[in-house]
Amino acid sequence: MADPARAKRLAKRIGTVVASAIEFEIKDPPLAFVTVTDTKVTGDLHDATVFYTVRGETLQDEPDYEGAAAALTRAKGTLRSKVGAATGVRFTPTLSFVLDKVPDTAQHMEELLARARAADADLARIREGAKPAGDADPYRVTGGEESDGEPDVLDDDFDPEDTGDRDRTDD
Repeated sequence: MADPARAKRLAKRIGTVVASAIEFEIKDPPLAFVTVTDTKVTGDLHDATVFYTVRGETLQDEPDYEGAAAALTRAKGTLRSKVGAATGVRFTPTLSFVLDKVPDTAQHMEELLARARAADADLARIREGAKPAGDADPYRVTGGEESDGEPDVLDDDFDPEDTGDRDRTDD
């Protein structure tokens, strides 16, 4: 088992090498729209997973996920050779490519938050002119007030010696 810090450094280096090779060295048209987002390396440093996203040619175009996956599969050997030459490790990790769903999930979350904000705004607009269904002050004070302005706390039949325990008899 390798040091976790070493695995992190190797993963970062692999990500940089793969991204650079995809951008500048491999001339496959579907790879022009691929962006490397993250890289993970196993603890034994034998396998590396490269996460990537694909964007469309324009903002309105749907990304070509299948074409990008096929192009990455075709370029896997070349990319592994470049990683081996650039990292100088004893065993060059095998590369696997995984489509990163984080940007899609983030966009979906943003859409949900926008819908929640719109629903809150509608509720606030509806609430503006609303009145309570019952009385304005539903919490009424029971009992009268004495002539001095203080509420009448003691009832006439109040017994300070009464503990409320009716089951017990003190004989």
